[in-house]
Amino acid sequence: MKNRTRKYALVLHLSEDEKRILECKLKLSDMRSKSDFIRMLIVNGFVYTIDYQYLRKYNYQLSMIGRNINQIAHKVNTTGSVYKEDMDAIQIELKELWKTQKAMLARQPIRDEKRDIKNAIERYSL
Repeated sequence: MKNRTRKYALVLHLSEDEKRILECKLKLSDMRSKSDFIRMLIVNGFVYTIDYQYLRKYNYQLSMIGRNINQIAHKVNTTGSVYKEDMDAIQIELKELWKTQKAMLARQPIRDEKRDIKNAIERYSL
C-alpha cells in the first residue's frame, strides 16, 4: 500500500490482564479499531508519577501527634489533669497535618476515565 500516511508499525506485547483492560477501554471509547485507540492514547494520553515526599511528611506528623497524645495521656494518668499547652500543641500539629493532606490530595489526579476517553475522541476525530 503506497498511499499509507503512517509508515511505522508498532508491535506490542501484553499480559492477559493488560489485553483485557485494553479491550474494555476500547469498547468504552466506541472507537473502530485498536490502532485508532492506541494512536489516540499516544497523542492525548496521560502519564503521571507520584511523589511520596508528602506521604513521608504526613506519616511523620501522624507519628508526632501519636507521641504527644501518649505523653498527654501519661500526664493525665499521673496528675489527673490536662494542660492547655499540651492541647494547643496537638491542635498546631493537627493543622499542619491537614495542610499536608490537602497538599497531597491536590497533587493527585482525580479523573473520570470514561469522560476523558469521550472528550479525547471528540478532539481526535475533528
